[in-house]
Amino acid sequence: MYDYIVVGSGLAGISFCETLAKHGKSFVVIDSEQRSSSLVAGGMYNPVVLKRFTGIWKAEEQLDLANEFYPVLEDKLGLKFWHPLPLYRRLVDAQEQNNWFVACDQPVLSKYLSPELVRDTFYGINASYGYGKVHDTGYLETKELIGAYRLYLQNKSIYYKQEFDYDKLSYTDDEVCYKDIKAKNIVFAQGFGNQSNPFFNDLPLDGTKGELLTVRIKDLNIDFILKAGVFVIPLGQDLYRVGATYNWKDKDDVTTLEALQELVSELKQVVGLDFEIIDHKAGVRPTVKDRRPLLGRSRESQRIFILNGLGTRGVLLGPFLAQRLFEFVEQGLELDQEISIHRYKKFKIKK
Repeated sequence: MYDYIVVGSGLAGISFCETLAKHGKSFVVIDSEQRSSSLVAGGMYNPVVLKRFTGIWKAEEQLDLANEFYPVLEDKLGLKFWHPLPLYRRLVDAQEQNNWFVACDQPVLSKYLSPELVRDTFYGINASYGYGKVHDTGYLETKELIGAYRLYLQNKSIYYKQEFDYDKLSYTDDEVCYKDIKAKNIVFAQGFGNQSNPFFNDLPLDGTKGELLTVRIKDLNIDFILKAGVFVIPLGQDLYRVGATYNWKDKDDVTTLEALQELVSELKQVVGLDFEIIDHKAGVRPTVKDRRPLLGRSRESQRIFILNGLGTRGVLLGPFLAQRLFEFVEQGLELDQEISIHRYKKFKIKK
């Protein structure tokens, strides 16, 4: 018998699996690999909401855990996919400059925002009002991580590539059983695929479609993440990742001409250099209406759990939420109200 069945192998699933491994727990993973927003994510992480110059929830705790989690995972898999890089936020006018200085004076933001504007000139970029520099930022190569981790699980014979059949899941007070696999608990980390999950599909998990480009810009030569109307992430060899769009209506992984035109238009406003489009991808992010994740136990069984709703900040949230859920299941520690599904009336825990 395993300690856990984990359904899903995107960032949420990987984070929980590695948390289990860290604590000596056994597990098996099931994933259809049909839809995962993690595979098409930009992978950028930063502790500040750059549109409004506000901090993210529990930023310091998330960063501390991520800065430990991903390098350890790199060593384990023998790959490089965690890339700390500074981020430069282009400022468009004097008002934004002023807003930046105000934000720098806020205690929650002062450790992440540089009070000295970057006045350097970078070939191909129009930034008359300079840049604000953000610390503790970078990007994760999510596709590379997920592919390598799935192979790692396959080599250990604890990975099943298959659609999860809910009719084959049974449970008692002491265990869950899926086909011929028995475990003490099951955790669903399915992202937007949660829509078909009968245990949790009435949670307010929505999908926000995002599209991004990979482009080649020969003469840009920046070694930082540029954030203006879009983000521009240097990948090396003149390649850059550009994104992202937000569509609250479409719920598929099909790229659109509308998003392509939007990204191209935004990029041209930021970078005045010729570029070549190499790739165009789309995915549906698992977002929640109140912009908080979804962790907790189902109403039907004490052995069935969810880890979902990472949204646009999955790189930092993944390890942090996995640790929180583990402590909830194994140690009986209460989940923060902001992330618990029990904040919704239908999912209140019966005392």
